[in-house]
Amino acid sequence: MKFLDEAKVYIRSGDGGAGAVSFRREKFIEFGGPDGGDGGRGGDVWVEAVNGLNTLIDFRYQQHFKAAIGTHGMGRNRTGANGASVTLKVPVGTQIFEEDNETLIVDLVTEGQRFKLAAGGNGGFGNAHFKSSTNQAPNWANPGLAGEEKTIWLRLKLIADAGLVGLPNAGKSTFLATCTRARPKIANYPFTTLHPNLGVATIDGREFIIADIPGLIEGAHEGVGLGDRFLGHVERTRVLLHLVSAQEEDVAKAYKTVRHELEAYGEGITDKPEIVALSQIDVIDADELKKKAKALAKACGKTPLQLSAVAGIGMTETLRALRAVITDPEGTGE
Repeated sequence: MKFLDEAKVYIRSGDGGAGAVSFRREKFIEFGGPDGGDGGRGGDVWVEAVNGLNTLIDFRYQQHFKAAIGTHGMGRNRTGANGASVTLKVPVGTQIFEEDNETLIVDLVTEGQRFKLAAGGNGGFGNAHFKSSTNQAPNWANPGLAGEEKTIWLRLKLIADAGLVGLPNAGKSTFLATCTRARPKIANYPFTTLHPNLGVATIDGREFIIADIPGLIEGAHEGVGLGDRFLGHVERTRVLLHLVSAQEEDVAKAYKTVRHELEAYGEGITDKPEIVALSQIDVIDADELKKKAKALAKACGKTPLQLSAVAGIGMTETLRALRAVITDPEGTGE
């Protein structure tokens, strides 16, 4: 299934049905009086977060959603039927914005969460509604109110517990494929990952979700490479795993490049707990590994973990470190 994390759609709620102008006509009943019923209410437009979706691809093939209009009122005081509502099914983590793509309408962060995007128009009153002691035969009725229409933007931000960041070819996809059942594309060239991937990792009987996003390069916040818009998918994570490849000539520079792009993106990403790991350590010798680990520790201010997803080195320790932050983000030890 192709990944799509942004879509523009047009919605319109249903118009209300018109009220009826009618008078009672029965044999042997004189002066039957008005009996026009009210119109039905127009259908609403709802959005609902559902399980089992992780892309907005469905909205590439349908961009217009219109609720049904209310049925007009009828004689014998019959009220028209309400129009059927429509519901947009979206993945958990979807944000709805106004047409300016800046004004947030609702953020759907839990499964089953619903929100009314456009209310249907009320049905008009029939002439029976207007009868009184001084006006016993009104010959008018109200039209139904018009529904609402608007253009909205849907923007998906995946919900995961941990996010993988790093330069292209830092081993993020290999890490995800090794510890989860996700099968991202893996190859020995930059930007193998073109869209975010999710996987569920299990360690010591506990599960948590990991998100892998395309690699960042210098100038990503200015649109270089694939840009930095995919960072939105790690905004909701509790911890970041920053992978720096041991194959990099200058691991300190590689670390600082990604950190700079995270800072340029903003949105509080740099405030999240960060676990730094030197990856792909199976491709260098022990002396070089020691030098690069020391250089990376100086750059990030902490001792980095060392791992190789291919060789299975350090994976358990890394997953336990992630789980520890996820279950106790404040580090209280509780």
